[in-house]
Amino acid sequence: MRFNRFFILFFCALFAVSCGSKKKVITTKKEGVITKSSENNRIEGVKPLGGTPKLPPVNPRLYTVEDYIRDFAAVAMEEMRLYNIPASITLAQGILESGGGKGDLTMRSNNHFGIKCHDWKGAQVYHDDDARGECFRKYKDARYSYRDHSLFLTERKRYAALFDLDKDDYKGWARGLRKAGYATDRKYPDKLISLIERYKLYKFDADVLKRPSPSYTYTPEEPESVTYRVKKGDTLYAIAKKHNTTVEDLQRFNNLRDTNIKVGQKLVIISPE
Repeated sequence: MRFNRFFILFFCALFAVSCGSKKKVITTKKEGVITKSSENNRIEGVKPLGGTPKLPPVNPRLYTVEDYIRDFAAVAMEEMRLYNIPASITLAQGILESGGGKGDLTMRSNNHFGIKCHDWKGAQVYHDDDARGECFRKYKDARYSYRDHSLFLTERKRYAALFDLDKDDYKGWARGLRKAGYATDRKYPDKLISLIERYKLYKFDADVLKRPSPSYTYTPEEPESVTYRVKKGDTLYAIAKKHNTTVEDLQRFNNLRDTNIKVGQKLVIISPE
């Protein structure tokens, strides 16, 4: 009799402990999910655009310029509506400055426009650019970088003349950016214009302005300076060195996933000199 009573008490105690521990696990898990969700979805100052732009996959070579345009076109168009900067210019600068989203600085800091620290009070990252170990702004979300780019241009007097141009005058903007000191590269305007016309980025300006999309064919003043046909014995490194550019730029402008090239292949070359 005593044995049966002891057995019943032991069984009740075991059942109570089991139920209590199970309830605790469920509560902890639910709280964790709620906290994580609310934190990740709070993007102050940036309007929701149907989800966060995707990051390049584990293998960045699989992320193309077309992928970048798909992920950030809506962001650039929204910035155009709010700040009157052509979406085509914003996208072209983003592609160029970030290496199509695959550049080391961009991967480490979400900085798509190479904006340096200056009077920045936020997170920072150090990267070799014009000098070793320069300070660049770091963002927790790529859209912050796009918004900071808009503010960077609208709040500095040296870029004020750009806003007197037609809203879809991407050629005027490309030349004006260099003239105002955004870049020291003499070919910077040509690089932006080439990207805009190669990938038809001007269509995003037309969409924002609700105008028919124009159709342009870019003809550089010196065609031989921006194209090259691969010859026997050529390597991507040798071609880059010959034209005073980099292997990374050649891959970027020609959608090359590796360094393999073949005889007769036509390459777009935009050198910095």
